[in-house]
Amino acid sequence: MFNLFLKRRRGNRGFKGVLLRSGRFLRWTFRLLLLFLITDLFYLGLTWPDWKKLATGPVPKSAFMVAYEKQQAGHKEWPRLRWQPVPLSVVPKHFIRAVILAEDSRFYEHSGFDLIAFKEAMDYNLNEGRFVLGASTISQQTVKNLFLSPSRNPLRKWHELILTWGMERNLTKRRILELYLNVAQFGQGIYGVRAAAQSYWGLAPDQLSVAQAADLAATLPSPVKNNPATRTRYFEKRSKKLVSLFERYPGDAADTVRERPYELIAPPPDNGNEISEPAPMAEQAAPAVEPPPVEESHEPPPVEDASQAPVEDRSIRANPL
Repeated sequence: MFNLFLKRRRGNRGFKGVLLRSGRFLRWTFRLLLLFLITDLFYLGLTWPDWKKLATGPVPKSAFMVAYEKQQAGHKEWPRLRWQPVPLSVVPKHFIRAVILAEDSRFYEHSGFDLIAFKEAMDYNLNEGRFVLGASTISQQTVKNLFLSPSRNPLRKWHELILTWGMERNLTKRRILELYLNVAQFGQGIYGVRAAAQSYWGLAPDQLSVAQAADLAATLPSPVKNNPATRTRYFEKRSKKLVSLFERYPGDAADTVRERPYELIAPPPDNGNEISEPAPMAEQAAPAVEPPPVEESHEPPPVEDASQAPVEDRSIRANPL
């Protein structure tokens, strides 16, 4: 009986010892994490962008461009950096709309983070058993391009979240779009909408057709592999999907669709010149773009830009190819 009592006491002492050691380990882990967080926040404070300067004036060269130039020095076969920023006022509305439909359909609705898109992406990735979809907003991508590196480590993602929070509170949506369209990569060494339009078609940004705008927007997820020059199968499907979304949800670019409806069907010319005589099939298809007469109904009318439509109906990211 006495021996049984001693065994129980020793067992309790051993269990308590494990708890004490675990408690010490957790306390030290928490202290180290707290120290790391304080140090990292101090670093962010020292490198915090001058948002007032960034809110106006010329678009700065991004961290991704600087990294490309450094790497290009050791890879002479790489093309030189092509980048000429332009004001948002010269970028056609149909190109802006195509980018929003492709990259961030709720851009004007969120404050930098799209929790709905994040949940949808995670659900899809779990069902697929692999990482297929991301949920980064245009604001997050702008921050990543301007200030951070292409690495995928957790620290970079943490910095991206903090900087996105700061950007959304100091810059307008219009300025964020202007920055993004001027620093986004559209091919190897090609950054910004002006360099992209010039490199692929010899055009200025305001000369881009609807089909060309869809092509450039389709380039954004993997610009080196899928672009208007490589025209991979994935790229072709993505571009056609964007044109279909544009027809359904043109938003504030509806005038472009009505003025040049044949460009939704006819491919962009190789030399970048306007098509003077649309093909007969395009002429026959043009009237189909006009909205059909609305029948009388007691239901409320739909929102013009379909902001209340299911995201899978108006965003290419939530409906992967």
